Amino acid sequence: MPVCARCGQENRAEARFCDACGAPLTPAPAAREERKVLSVLFADLVGSTSKAEGMDPEDVRAMQAPYWQHVRSELERHGGTVEKFIGDAVVALFGAPTAHEDDPERAVRAGLAIRDWAREHEAIDVRIGVTTGEALVRLGAQPLAGEGMASGDVVNTASRLQAAAPANVVLVDETTRRATRATIDFADREPVSAKGKAEPISAWEALEARSRFGVDLFQHARTPLVGRQLELDVLNGALRRVHEERSPQLVTLVGVPGIGKSRLVYELMQAIVDDPTGIVTWRQGRSLPYGDGVSFWALAEIVKAQAGVLGRAAHAAARGRGH
Repeated sequence: MPVCARCGQENRAEARFCDACGAPLTPAPAAREERKVLSVLFADLVGSTSKAEGMDPEDVRAMQAPYWQHVRSELERHGGTVEKFIGDAVVALFGAPTAHEDDPERAVRAGLAIRDWAREHEAIDVRIGVTTGEALVRLGAQPLAGEGMASGDVVNTASRLQAAAPANVVLVDETTRRATRATIDFADREPVSAKGKAEPISAWEALEARSRFGVDLFQHARTPLVGRQLELDVLNGALRRVHEERSPQLVTLVGVPGIGKSRLVYELMQAIVDDPTGIVTWRQGRSLPYGDGVSFWALAEIVKAQAGVLGRAAHAAARGRGH
């Protein structure tokens, strides 16, 4: 005799809907799971327990609310998913349920943004750990309902790195550092001896995001380019018009990821390098595919590359280099 999961009513064996509330009696589909490579960010307030011990509950709430709101905002702005809040700690996933080609970079940039915000507030200190690895992801999980989305050692390791991080420091593991070292500056840190780990965890401190000049293009081409002569002719023709007419030219490359847009730009750069008759200063920039205020991000990176300004250099130094 089927029992309604909504109201508990016992129903007739042939019933398809609950006789009491009308809810469907069909069994819920089994949860689907898949293995994914994702980045996990674990952040926690420093000293919040001792601070809250002598505070009124309303004052504790007033202290925590801006932190929760800002952390969630930064994580979602960078494309992450908040899996859960555990007291003052937050766990976020980059790569589930939606994967991006730069999930490790998004996670580290989100951690840096949270760190910078905390440094601007004397009453708030945070510790942040970021790891990248394979996890078992439960598809269709609802974090807002308290359902866990990811399981695996990568989640536990992020928690251990966070616990070992000093105040207002972002620690990352080796996999995350390798995936982001072209775009993030790191400092060496001592390996972290974590409970339950047979070997210490290699750790690095994320310092700042750097200008991306030169990192989007191949350093060398290992295979010849095939089947793109028409597109190359368009790019080379635009370059000739720049030389001959002394006027700017705009060429837009549109295509799905992996189709070869960056390789075409690389071939154009090689044509410039191999031409002994022309003198061209090459600068490049990238607009981030996430976040706010990124409309002029590519131009800003070009200016930073020209001025030699990386990350959040001092405003005075940046102005001095710009003159």
